[in-house]
Amino acid sequence: MSSLELREVVKGYMTGEEVIRAVDGVSLTVTAGELVALYGPSGSGKTTLLLIAAGLMRADAGSVWFAGRDISRLTAREGSLYRRRDVGFVFQSFQLILGASALDNAAVKLLADRASLRQARIRALPWLDRVGLGSRAEHTPERLSMGERQRVAVARALVNQPRLLLADEPTGNLDSRRSRETLELLRDLCHENEIPGLLVTHDPQASRIADRVLTLKDGRLHAGLQSDLAVRGES
Repeated sequence: MSSLELREVVKGYMTGEEVIRAVDGVSLTVTAGELVALYGPSGSGKTTLLLIAAGLMRADAGSVWFAGRDISRLTAREGSLYRRRDVGFVFQSFQLILGASALDNAAVKLLADRASLRQARIRALPWLDRVGLGSRAEHTPERLSMGERQRVAVARALVNQPRLLLADEPTGNLDSRRSRETLELLRDLCHENEIPGLLVTHDPQASRIADRVLTLKDGRLHAGLQSDLAVRGES
């Protein structure tokens, strides 16, 4: 069992002549079997933090540890294997392959890891069933609604039974019922397989379903869901 640990992570961006710290000395541990919901206003650094945890972006300072390894020190090949085999990442922008079926989109990580097409499809179909899309497995993204595309992206993230779950607005295009079901699926996956999970969200249901709630504001981490964010509808 492995935990995700961020240690004094810093990431800044240049805005004109000013450096804005999107992530400002964040330290966070997500333990095995725990789902943590991360709230915050737009531009608060939530997605940046998630990308750093996935090894898709390098921090300016600090480190990210998973399974005894400093992710920032992985070679390009090691980083690719980490994301393909260890990480289940739900992208906000879906990143589905147009013209490919929902089933093949869900299976793409297995295909990249050299599974045969037949075996990849066999393993991917139950995950499409779990997100309610088994009957639409042969539909391409062009024939799916935005919410259905999002559920394909969730199935793709889970198909390799990851050891770490990272999700960027996984319910952003779903109705309230599907949102609850998706959040419960992610929580149950973390609990059943004893893996850490971190999701960035504005969905108020996540605060009731996640094991722990944090807020990122002005690049800094705060415990709980801050009331001023909720009042402005940014929770």
